[in-house]
Amino acid sequence: METLYLVIVILLLTLAVFDLTVGVSNDAVNFLNSAIGSKSGSFKVIMTVAAIGVFCGASMSNGMMEIARHGIFNPEYYYFSDLMFIFLAVIVTDIILLDIFNTMGMPTSTTVSMVFELLGASFMTALIKSLTLDNGIPVAEYINTDKALSVVLGIFVSVAIAFFFGSLVQYICRILFTFSLKKNLKYKIGIFGGFSATAIIYFMLIKGVRDMAFMTPEMKMWVDDNTFMIVCCCFVAFTIISQILHMLHVNVLKMIVLMGTLSLAMAFAGNDLVNFIGVPLAGYSSFGYYLDAGCPDPTTYVMSRLHEPAQTPIYFLVGAGIIMVVALATSKKAHNVVKTSVDLARQDEGDEMFGSSRTARRIVRMSTNVANWFIEITPIRVRHWINNRFDIGESDMPEGAAFDQLRAAVNLVLAGLLVALGTSLKLPLSTTYVTFMVAMGTSLADRAWGRESAVFRITGVLSVIGGWLLTAAAAFLLCSIIVSIMRFGGIYVAFGIALFAIFILVRSNIKYNKQQKLKDAQGIDLFQEIVRSKDKARTWELLQKYIAASQREFMEFILQRYDSVTKGFVEEDLKELRRANVALPKYKVLLKATRRKQTMALRKVEPRVAIENNTWLHLSYNSSQQMIYCLMRSCEPCLEHVDNNFAALPDDLKVQYEPIRLQIRGLLAEALEMIQTSNYDATNDLRKRCDDMKSKLSAVRKELVNHIHENIQNYSVIYVYLNLLQESQEMIGSLRHMLRALRKIEKDEN
Repeated sequence: METLYLVIVILLLTLAVFDLTVGVSNDAVNFLNSAIGSKSGSFKVIMTVAAIGVFCGASMSNGMMEIARHGIFNPEYYYFSDLMFIFLAVIVTDIILLDIFNTMGMPTSTTVSMVFELLGASFMTALIKSLTLDNGIPVAEYINTDKALSVVLGIFVSVAIAFFFGSLVQYICRILFTFSLKKNLKYKIGIFGGFSATAIIYFMLIKGVRDMAFMTPEMKMWVDDNTFMIVCCCFVAFTIISQILHMLHVNVLKMIVLMGTLSLAMAFAGNDLVNFIGVPLAGYSSFGYYLDAGCPDPTTYVMSRLHEPAQTPIYFLVGAGIIMVVALATSKKAHNVVKTSVDLARQDEGDEMFGSSRTARRIVRMSTNVANWFIEITPIRVRHWINNRFDIGESDMPEGAAFDQLRAAVNLVLAGLLVALGTSLKLPLSTTYVTFMVAMGTSLADRAWGRESAVFRITGVLSVIGGWLLTAAAAFLLCSIIVSIMRFGGIYVAFGIALFAIFILVRSNIKYNKQQKLKDAQGIDLFQEIVRSKDKARTWELLQKYIAASQREFMEFILQRYDSVTKGFVEEDLKELRRANVALPKYKVLLKATRRKQTMALRKVEPRVAIENNTWLHLSYNSSQQMIYCLMRSCEPCLEHVDNNFAALPDDLKVQYEPIRLQIRGLLAEALEMIQTSNYDATNDLRKRCDDMKSKLSAVRKELVNHIHENIQNYSVIYVYLNLLQESQEMIGSLRHMLRALRKIEKDEN
């Protein structure tokens, strides 16, 4: 029996590698977004600094694994077999859940996921035990609910505190320094640098280095007794150093950002490491205790020894550090999560990937009314002075940066201070929640949420916060279900579930990499270049390429879905019709988002060029939208007809329709080739053949209507066929308009 449990331990340690990978991919946003968003160094430099911090933090971790051993459940009420299933279910759930959030690009809390996974698995196990065993122990005795409740409280505390202080501190800093940093930092940078560097050192003492493994009790006591002196000496020293460095033309803000990135990376790896390897190491320790006891019956051996302090071998910590560094450097999903945070905090208009929601629109409307009231009661001189301090015209942001280095420094310093303060006051603040909400608060204070983008930004923030709450519920429920299946299915079922989780993760990454390549082909990177571009002429060139890439992807989709609808109807292929019926509404939403991006990009080009091409851009979008609608109106009756097993299209009409279908498909294929090659010389000829096809479709419909009474056994299929011809005619007309618009945009003929 011990051999099977040894395999479970090996499987737990193997799964820990995958959990470290998906975990660091999500938590990377905590320490990377400010440095990357402000362009405080090359990507390699930023990643190197973060990697050093992660490796040092993981290797010197305090090894506080008690939360996985006895922080959520009381181990004296669980048997060895119970806990091995709990640990395996927790890590399987964690891998699946975090990978889903990484794929969506949504930052979440690994602490919350682990706590609620442990809570769900231990609660379900306790419930099963109380129902099957007559031991008189109530379910509440099995669970330590205080920790879970403190995490829930921490969600709301972190969100409110971080957002409020982020807005307040950034507003004050912007009033003091404005966006013209070179002009206004001359005599203030010393104090700002001294305060910022001191805050980072304080954060590292309280949250980072103080709890590292090499710190002895005497060293900790000395730090506690001399914290005030250390802070004062650091402030004086760093103030002088910052002023001198500024006089030597060294970018002090850049150094502060990199220091903050290093400190947050160290604190993350040193303290949150338990979220990724705490559960596997608890299983490893449990197996050791089981062997020490002489391998008794695993279903009766009580795990009281988990109350003993955890002793984490150094090689586990070093190995975890290496895995986290590799994952940080290679994970594309980590970059995706960071992008979400950076785009929501961007000073100018960005991707605005979340769209708008009714709640966000109401919040914007209410906030606008409140802001207007404050503006009315503010004296005009004060109002003008404040507006001048927030004038972004003289901004010193690096090329391609989402926001300047002052805001990045405030993000990192304030996040570190709040986390350190929460730690010292025993408040359960979440690092993820604090860093994200501070970034959102500072962007609001910097007036980054303008009238054109506020509704999208608020929708994004609400979506992320909703994801945090969803994390707790999903972790609890999913882990409860998995541990139940494992308990009733046995060890071999548990093995199968664990291997299935690995399969899902590998498959997800392969699929994600393919999707990223497809997005690159569709011009997603082009849009990011447009957002970062300051050259209006180059912006127009990039926009032309982006429109071409978007239309190429659109025409590929139309061609594919046209085949699905028409062949699905003629051949009675229900699977193809259902696939089209699902895909078309989804693409309609995507098309709307693409249109919003194109409009956003058009504002960044020369006004004359924008005005001249706005009509053609609008015509291109409307034509594309109409083509989607035509296919949707075709698909719905075809699907209903085939799904109900109504009469098939008569053979004579199949013979009549097939050459028509192939000709329409040929027109769509030629249009696609024209867009792919950007050669619109044959546009007039193709549009003329579209006119001919419209006339032909009209004649076919008229002939069918005139002879509809002859040899017709079933009118329902004729109605569907007529509708298909009508919508095909409308689609060809929209294709004509789209080709005209794309030629005007490509050739710049206005």
